[in-house]
Amino acid sequence: MKENNITKIGIVGLGLIGGSFGLALQNGKNIRLYGQDKYHLDKALELGLVHESLTDELISQMDIIIIATPVDTIPQIAKNVLDNIKPVALVFDTGSTKHKIAQAIAGHPNRGNFLLAHPIAGTEYSGPEAAFSSLFKGKMNMICDTDQTRPDILKKAQQIFDNMGMKTLEMDSEEHDKHIAYVSHLSHISSFMLGKTVLDLEKDEQNIFTMAGSGFASTVRLAKSSPDTWTPIFMENKTPILQALEEYIDNLQAFKVMLYRENRSKMKALLQKINHIGQIINKL
Repeated sequence: MKENNITKIGIVGLGLIGGSFGLALQNGKNIRLYGQDKYHLDKALELGLVHESLTDELISQMDIIIIATPVDTIPQIAKNVLDNIKPVALVFDTGSTKHKIAQAIAGHPNRGNFLLAHPIAGTEYSGPEAAFSSLFKGKMNMICDTDQTRPDILKKAQQIFDNMGMKTLEMDSEEHDKHIAYVSHLSHISSFMLGKTVLDLEKDEQNIFTMAGSGFASTVRLAKSSPDTWTPIFMENKTPILQALEEYIDNLQAFKVMLYRENRSKMKALLQKINHIGQIINKL
């Protein structure tokens, strides 16, 4: 096979998301995958998530570069990558926050080669061992500030996402960060803090194991998520998360008052109103 017929794809960050991209893209023909990861490269090579190591010298040879590292590292990595790409290269990230990345690369000469992307896919597991090829199938993929991406680059990215079975929606990066704080980041905080509360109150771990039903298990599942991934997300999206937390804490306080006062009818009416969330989720 001739070298110029091979699409070279570099993946920076080989955890669940980056590794799953590596597996999913291997379904394409004439693909050569290169990986760069401080911690997981050897395991990713062993598992076949990528074929070769991506050195800094090889960046300029890549046709596509995917940045799937913790969100606080993406802005600098993005600038470094954009400094060294070839003119037709597509670069996109997979981070859960977008606006700070957009600000970091604004005005870069190769800004048009970059697409801000957020595939809303994942599990509570992390690392290359957690990767699987169908992770993104049927999942929503947010792409942001697309007017800043060259039309030919955007078309190339959209083809990749379509081939992977993702549903793509465009959004402003600042709006994305606000809304994702409500529907994703807040749920992770809630799960972590529920886990903490149970650990604080129930000192006998056997009781947790014995008495925890499926409701508890599903609610606290996200508390198993990687702190290395989620601490940067919470910090990077601090402002909208704090706004969401204020509302959440107010609702918890109001529920506490209803319970204390034994206001059964008011509580039932509130719970019935909240049941509407099920109709929204069932549309997914």
